[in-house]
Amino acid sequence: MRVLVACEYSGTVRDAFIKRGHDAISCDLLPTDVEGPHYQGDIFDIINDGFDLMIAHPPCTDLAVSGAAYFAKKRADGRQQKSIDFFIKLAESNIPKYAIENPVSIMSTVWRKPNQIIQPWMFGHLEQKATCLWTKDLPLLKSSNDVKNEMMLLPINKRQRLHYLPPSVDRWKIRSKTYQGIADAMAMQWG
Repeated sequence: MRVLVACEYSGTVRDAFIKRGHDAISCDLLPTDVEGPHYQGDIFDIINDGFDLMIAHPPCTDLAVSGAAYFAKKRADGRQQKSIDFFIKLAESNIPKYAIENPVSIMSTVWRKPNQIIQPWMFGHLEQKATCLWTKDLPLLKSSNDVKNEMMLLPINKRQRLHYLPPSVDRWKIRSKTYQGIADAMAMQWG
Protein backbone atom coordinates (compact mmCIF):
# COMPACT_ATOMS: atom_id res chain seq x y z
CA MET A 1 0.00 0.00 0.00
CA ARG A 2 0.95 3.64 -0.40
CA VAL A 3 0.76 5.17 3.06
CA LEU A 4 0.81 8.86 3.95
CA VAL A 5 1.66 9.69 7.56
CA ALA A 6 0.48 13.27 7.93
CA CYS A 7 1.89 15.67 10.50
CA GLU A 8 4.67 13.32 11.59
CA TYR A 9 8.26 14.48 12.07
CA SER A 10 9.45 11.46 14.11
CA GLY A 11 9.16 8.78 11.42
CA THR A 12 7.77 6.32 13.99
CA VAL A 13 4.56 5.39 12.16
CA ARG A 14 6.15 5.79 8.72
CA ASP A 15 8.95 3.37 9.58
CA ALA A 16 6.57 0.82 11.14
CA PHE A 17 4.75 0.61 7.79
CA ILE A 18 8.01 0.50 5.81
CA LYS A 19 9.22 -2.43 7.96
CA ARG A 20 6.10 -4.32 6.89
CA GLY A 21 6.84 -3.71 3.19
CA HIS A 22 4.66 -0.69 2.46
CA ASP A 23 5.54 2.41 0.48
CA ALA A 24 5.18 4.99 3.27
CA ILE A 25 6.10 8.65 3.53
CA SER A 26 5.81 11.08 6.41
CA CYS A 27 4.97 14.75 5.96
CA ASP A 28 5.39 17.66 8.33
CA LEU A 29 6.39 21.30 8.33
CA LEU A 30 9.40 20.15 10.38
CA PRO A 31 12.23 18.02 9.03
CA THR A 32 12.14 14.33 9.94
CA ASP A 33 14.02 13.21 13.06
CA VAL A 34 15.02 9.93 11.43
CA GLU A 35 16.32 9.47 7.89
CA GLY A 36 13.61 8.13 5.59
CA PRO A 37 10.99 9.16 3.03
CA HIS A 38 9.71 12.54 4.21
CA TYR A 39 8.09 15.55 2.60
CA GLN A 40 8.84 18.73 4.50
CA GLY A 41 6.04 21.09 3.67
CA ASP A 42 2.27 21.49 3.54
CA ILE A 43 0.40 18.16 3.66
CA PHE A 44 -2.06 19.46 1.07
CA ASP A 45 0.77 19.68 -1.48
CA ILE A 46 0.85 15.85 -1.64
CA ILE A 47 -2.43 14.59 -0.15
CA ASN A 48 -3.91 13.86 -3.59
CA ASP A 49 -0.94 11.81 -4.84
CA GLY A 50 -2.73 8.45 -4.89
CA PHE A 51 -2.34 7.17 -1.33
CA ASP A 52 -4.31 4.12 -0.12
CA LEU A 53 -4.12 4.95 3.58
CA MET A 54 -3.49 8.04 5.67
CA ILE A 55 -2.52 8.09 9.33
CA ALA A 56 -2.83 11.72 10.43
CA HIS A 57 -1.66 13.45 13.59
CA PRO A 58 -3.03 17.00 13.29
CA PRO A 59 -1.80 19.49 15.89
CA CYS A 60 -3.89 19.29 19.06
CA THR A 61 -2.78 22.50 20.81
CA ASP A 62 -6.01 24.35 20.04
CA LEU A 63 -8.31 21.30 20.20
CA ALA A 64 -7.39 19.16 23.24
CA VAL A 65 -9.71 19.51 26.23
CA SER A 66 -6.63 19.63 28.47
CA GLY A 67 -6.28 23.23 27.25
CA ALA A 68 -9.92 24.21 27.78
CA ALA A 69 -8.91 27.12 30.03
CA TYR A 70 -7.53 28.84 26.91
CA PHE A 71 -10.42 28.06 24.55
CA ALA A 72 -12.11 31.48 24.81
CA LYS A 73 -8.96 33.26 23.67
CA LYS A 74 -8.31 30.67 20.94
CA ARG A 75 -11.86 31.05 19.65
CA ALA A 76 -11.63 34.84 19.69
CA ASP A 77 -8.38 35.01 17.74
CA GLY A 78 -9.39 32.27 15.26
CA ARG A 79 -6.76 29.67 16.19
CA GLN A 80 -9.29 27.08 17.27
CA GLN A 81 -11.40 27.38 14.11
CA LYS A 82 -8.27 27.15 11.98
CA SER A 83 -7.33 23.89 13.74
CA ILE A 84 -10.86 22.51 13.36
CA ASP A 85 -10.83 23.37 9.63
CA PHE A 86 -7.44 21.66 9.18
CA PHE A 87 -8.69 18.50 10.92
CA ILE A 88 -11.87 18.39 8.80
CA LYS A 89 -9.92 19.02 5.60
CA LEU A 90 -7.79 15.94 6.37
CA ALA A 91 -10.97 13.89 6.93
CA GLU A 92 -12.44 15.11 3.64
CA SER A 93 -9.43 14.00 1.60
CA ASN A 94 -9.94 11.50 -1.22
CA ILE A 95 -7.76 8.88 0.48
CA PRO A 96 -9.91 5.71 0.77
CA LYS A 97 -8.84 4.74 4.32
CA TYR A 98 -7.69 6.90 7.18
CA ALA A 99 -7.10 7.20 10.90
CA ILE A 100 -6.92 10.66 12.40
CA GLU A 101 -5.35 10.65 15.85
CA ASN A 102 -5.77 13.27 18.58
CA PRO A 103 -6.15 13.39 22.35
CA VAL A 104 -9.61 13.82 23.84
CA SER A 105 -10.68 17.02 22.13
CA ILE A 106 -13.51 19.25 20.99
CA MET A 107 -13.63 17.33 17.70
CA SER A 108 -15.94 14.85 19.45
CA THR A 109 -18.45 17.68 19.77
CA VAL A 110 -17.87 19.84 16.69
CA TRP A 111 -17.47 16.95 14.25
CA ARG A 112 -18.23 13.47 15.55
CA LYS A 113 -17.31 11.01 18.28
CA PRO A 114 -14.13 9.02 17.63
CA ASN A 115 -14.45 5.42 16.48
CA GLN A 116 -12.12 4.32 19.25
CA ILE A 117 -10.10 5.54 22.22
CA ILE A 118 -6.84 3.69 22.83
CA GLN A 119 -4.22 3.78 25.59
CA PRO A 120 -0.45 3.10 25.40
CA TRP A 121 -0.82 0.30 27.97
CA MET A 122 -2.88 -1.64 25.41
CA PHE A 123 0.29 -1.88 23.28
CA GLY A 124 2.99 -2.68 25.84
CA HIS A 125 3.77 0.78 27.27
CA LEU A 126 3.46 1.31 31.03
CA GLU A 127 1.69 4.64 30.58
CA GLN A 128 -1.75 6.25 30.33
CA LYS A 129 -2.62 8.72 27.60
CA ALA A 130 -6.09 8.53 26.09
CA THR A 131 -5.81 8.81 22.32
CA CYS A 132 -8.86 9.13 20.08
CA LEU A 133 -8.96 7.59 16.61
CA TRP A 134 -11.39 8.82 13.99
CA THR A 135 -11.27 6.24 11.22
CA LYS A 136 -12.69 5.55 7.78
CA ASP A 137 -12.87 2.00 6.38
CA LEU A 138 -10.51 0.59 9.02
CA PRO A 139 -11.21 -1.98 11.75
CA LEU A 140 -10.80 -1.04 15.39
CA LEU A 141 -7.22 -1.36 16.56
CA LYS A 142 -6.86 -4.46 18.74
CA SER A 143 -4.73 -4.46 21.86
CA SER A 144 -1.46 -6.26 21.14
CA ASN A 145 0.16 -6.33 24.60
CA ASP A 146 -2.07 -5.30 27.52
CA VAL A 147 0.07 -4.22 30.49
CA LYS A 148 -2.60 -2.25 32.37
CA ASN A 149 -2.37 -4.26 35.59
CA GLU A 150 1.40 -3.84 35.74
CA MET A 151 1.11 -0.14 34.90
CA MET A 152 -1.44 0.48 37.65
CA LEU A 153 1.19 -0.59 40.22
CA LEU A 154 3.30 2.43 39.24
CA PRO A 155 2.97 5.84 40.89
CA ILE A 156 0.75 8.25 38.96
CA ASN A 157 3.69 10.44 37.88
CA LYS A 158 5.25 7.39 36.17
CA ARG A 159 2.15 6.08 34.44
CA GLN A 160 1.19 9.60 33.35
CA ARG A 161 4.79 10.57 32.53
CA LEU A 162 3.89 12.86 29.65
CA HIS A 163 1.43 14.83 31.77
CA TYR A 164 4.10 15.41 34.41
CA LEU A 165 6.88 16.49 32.07
CA PRO A 166 8.43 19.72 33.29
CA PRO A 167 8.26 22.78 31.03
CA SER A 168 10.88 22.73 28.30
CA VAL A 169 11.46 23.92 24.76
CA ASP A 170 10.69 20.47 23.33
CA ARG A 171 7.95 19.32 25.75
CA TRP A 172 5.34 19.53 22.96
CA LYS A 173 7.53 17.39 20.72
CA ILE A 174 8.04 14.70 23.34
CA ARG A 175 4.32 14.61 24.13
CA SER A 176 3.31 14.33 20.46
CA LYS A 177 5.48 11.35 19.50
CA THR A 178 3.54 8.15 18.75
CA TYR A 179 4.35 5.20 21.01
CA GLN A 180 6.22 2.48 19.11
CA GLY A 181 3.76 -0.24 20.17
CA ILE A 182 0.84 1.75 18.74
CA ALA A 183 2.73 2.42 15.48
CA ASP A 184 3.58 -1.28 15.15
CA ALA A 185 -0.05 -2.29 15.79
CA MET A 186 -1.28 0.17 13.15
CA ALA A 187 1.16 -1.21 10.59
CA MET A 188 0.38 -4.83 11.41
CA GLN A 189 -3.40 -4.52 11.63
CA TRP A 190 -4.08 -1.83 9.02
CA GLY A 191 -1.30 -2.69 6.60
